[in-house]
Amino acid sequence: MKISARNSLKGVVKKLRIGLVSAEVSIEIAAGITITAVITKSSAETLELEEGKEAYVVIKSSDVMVAID
Repeated sequence: MKISARNSLKGVVKKLRIGLVSAEVSIEIAAGITITAVITKSSAETLELEEGKEAYVVIKSSDVMVAID
């Protein structure tokens, strides 16, 4: 895979919840560090995602926000 995004992290799908329209995917990129994304159901099916399968988290964003109470 070649991609221009600089933030590409390899991991393992730990949790996959597929709904009617979207899917929630949790990928563990290091011991105890998980990133969760919501993607389309169609994308999850095209990628043939399933728990235990290797996948990449690709982060491409012009804004990242942090907040506290």
